[in-house]
Amino acid sequence: MQRIALKAYAKINLGLAVLGRRDDGYHELRTIYQSISLADRLEIQLDSGGRGVRLDTSGFEVPAGRENLAVRAAEAVLKELGLRRQAFISLNKRIPPGSGMGGASSDAAAVLRALVHLSGKKLPSHRLLHLAAGLGSDVPFFLLGGRVLGLGRGEEVYALPESPRQSVVVLFPGEGVNTAEAYRLLRAPRLTAVHARPTIELFCGGTMEKGAPLANDFEQVVFRRFPQLAVAKRSLLRSGATAASLSGSGSALYGLFADRAKARSAARQLRKSGSRVFLARTVSRREFHAQLPFAQRSR
Repeated sequence: MQRIALKAYAKINLGLAVLGRRDDGYHELRTIYQSISLADRLEIQLDSGGRGVRLDTSGFEVPAGRENLAVRAAEAVLKELGLRRQAFISLNKRIPPGSGMGGASSDAAAVLRALVHLSGKKLPSHRLLHLAAGLGSDVPFFLLGGRVLGLGRGEEVYALPESPRQSVVVLFPGEGVNTAEAYRLLRAPRLTAVHARPTIELFCGGTMEKGAPLANDFEQVVFRRFPQLAVAKRSLLRSGATAASLSGSGSALYGLFADRAKARSAARQLRKSGSRVFLARTVSRREFHAQLPFAQRSR
């Protein structure tokens, strides 16, 4: 039996613009993804003595069957590679579900990469990206990591230049946000991808400019449900954050800090509100990929 242990890093969104509903029912997005050090921990094994997928979980409560994206990712790889074997997944869930930090998608991408490596087979990158996009809109990002431009429904990804490491303070209010519900509440105007494409350069330029505010179209909707997030955002900015924003469609809020001491102080202050607060840092693409491929054989 072979096994691999790895981290599934969370992400934050450095700006998120929802341009409208597309003809296929999805929404056209512009966002910049950034990996951060908050991560789920997975151990994945491939056994020739059985069939199917088994998942054991700990930490935050998540589904243990096919409702879990990691299970569907494993099934997709086994089918794609024609493997008549059994996959075991042990998941320690540290990224809060429903937080907008992509925990389920990150788990799925980690399973895809690990099982392909453990199988000893080759899978072209375009096929791996195709499997990822079929699982979820932001799963392809978690195959790249670091700082990445996301277009389309978020699945069209392009690596961007890295920025210096920053500290990240993340606040989770204790309750997640359903993504589909957030989109329904948003009521964005209907646009097409063709009409929206000329705004890519403007979006990247405004988002990556030093000191530019990070605009997330979901903030108004989510802040109405969690007014404490608006208070926390102001607190982060007063504490020295270079930027503060909602991640994805929520419910997590984050602040970016160039000074780690200021980040630690801000985290201590936010914990007084009773919310779950994490102190993390940005993760580069090089660090993101450094943990693979490290397969270990059990005896």
